[in-house]
Amino acid sequence: MWPVVNCLFCYAPGDILKCHSDDPEAKKKLGAKMDQMYEKRLNMLNPVQSPQSPQQTYQRTFTSPMRNNIAVRNLEREFGSPNENSCVSGDDNVGWFHVQPGPVVNSWSSSSLAFTSRSAPNQDVYSDRYIPYRQGNNWETKFPMISDELASHDNNRNNHSPKKSKESDGSKDGAAYSCLLKNELLGTEIDDVKAQTDNKKQTGPTETNNLFRFKSPRKNFLISDSNSPYSLYPVSPKSQKLLCSPRKATRKISRIPFKVLDAPELQDDFYLNLVDWSSQNVLSVGLGSCVYLWSAFTSQVTRLCDLSSDTNSITSVAWNQRGNLVAVGTNHGYVQIWDVAANKQINKLQGHSARVGALAWNGEVLSSGSRDRVILQRDVRTPSVIPERKLVGHRQEVCGLKWSPDNQFLASGGNDNRLYVWNLHSLQPVQTYSEHLAAVKAIAWSPHHHGLLASGGGTADRCIRFWNTLTGQPMQCVDTGSQVCNLAWSKHSSELVSTHGYSQNQILVWKYPSLTQVAKLTGHSYRVLYLAMSPDGEAIVTGAGDETLRFWNVFSKARSQKENKSVLSLFNNIR
Repeated sequence: MWPVVNCLFCYAPGDILKCHSDDPEAKKKLGAKMDQMYEKRLNMLNPVQSPQSPQQTYQRTFTSPMRNNIAVRNLEREFGSPNENSCVSGDDNVGWFHVQPGPVVNSWSSSSLAFTSRSAPNQDVYSDRYIPYRQGNNWETKFPMISDELASHDNNRNNHSPKKSKESDGSKDGAAYSCLLKNELLGTEIDDVKAQTDNKKQTGPTETNNLFRFKSPRKNFLISDSNSPYSLYPVSPKSQKLLCSPRKATRKISRIPFKVLDAPELQDDFYLNLVDWSSQNVLSVGLGSCVYLWSAFTSQVTRLCDLSSDTNSITSVAWNQRGNLVAVGTNHGYVQIWDVAANKQINKLQGHSARVGALAWNGEVLSSGSRDRVILQRDVRTPSVIPERKLVGHRQEVCGLKWSPDNQFLASGGNDNRLYVWNLHSLQPVQTYSEHLAAVKAIAWSPHHHGLLASGGGTADRCIRFWNTLTGQPMQCVDTGSQVCNLAWSKHSSELVSTHGYSQNQILVWKYPSLTQVAKLTGHSYRVLYLAMSPDGEAIVTGAGDETLRFWNVFSKARSQKENKSVLSLFNNIR
């Protein structure tokens, strides 16, 4: 039972609502009075402090008008009766009541009641909310909050399947929506979802969360953009910035090739390199004993050479940087140089005693690797038979050759599981890497990071490794789960594509340096042994033992650079 207080209707001593419990008219008027009290003080959210009481201070919101004594009885059952030092006071001029320490009174007296005048500007204002104040509770373990949304977003970001990517996009939207709600409901000032994500990663959940914690509103006498009554926006400026912040467009890579060509007699041999794409947008393919050229502009196919009369076969093809010469390696050990425009052979380079499976151009100098374990470097403009340089180091067949973007270093991979780096002057490798456990055919220099070299191992290795050739130290390694056949870097971003053989026959696009999979492409039924990139750096072509060439759009377009045209430029005016 509550202590003796004054009736809110007639101010007579007695129970707060029982005084006129049998009078219907009094109940009706009392209900109207309680409605008026509810409307006046609904937005007062100040906690009631009771320093003299050892119990916790409670607050509770009356979410509906109290037309009878049911609400008060529920208060008594839920929170217990007030202690005997407390009294409940009501005032007709103020229109609210609260619990306050004081002596028990038997008659109405203005001095003993907690009377608060509305005209007092400096006096603390208390509300009529009775909600338990649990300071030690960790709400993040009981309710889904913004940290859970951001955590799910981080987990989904590392998943690479299409379904996971859709869930990741949904988690991003959920994180932004949660930040918007926190701004509008809790008064936070979040204007960047990514920054909020980083803060959550570094600090984690803290106990200073202001969820379910109410403070008296501060009085702002200065009109700013955040509290201006003339603002046309329904949300705060921080929320406006959050909503208007540019979002990076989601990049979608098609899982279906945009073109498929038949390639009969395309050999299923891991140590050969039979496909190359020139800077003039012409594709060269070695099929059996012939070399065919396919124009990407006209889609016409022409036969460049035929070695069937010599009972020879094509083992490698490579274009020079200008795209006017193509080198053709043969099974008999010599290399032919063909002028595509004139459609004739201009040089024949000899010196190898076995098939030539790897070719690499450096200006007018051609490097060739053979099964005889030797690398020869020759100037194609000289008809001399003697090579300029002879590099000996591999113990088995040389199956991969690539020059660095600055044309200063040559990387070679062999069937002896070794990766060597040579310079322009020394006849011995300047760096040797022996971490691979299988043949090293896949080699690619990064065009964006100076000295960064990527290499891939065969079936027993299945790893892509990254090397800092400036210091000679290994950097990163990722296990792909299948044989690595080829590697190629994007020309416009820090991404690379890898083709694979046993056992998945897939094409993977990687993001560097995080080494997360951007896309996984499947379609070949045999090992994807051949890879070449288009001159614009957007598309790739892959070849396999299933005798098909498949064209894929995997890399993003180059950023267009607009020229700043001035009216004062003499080249913009016609004289």
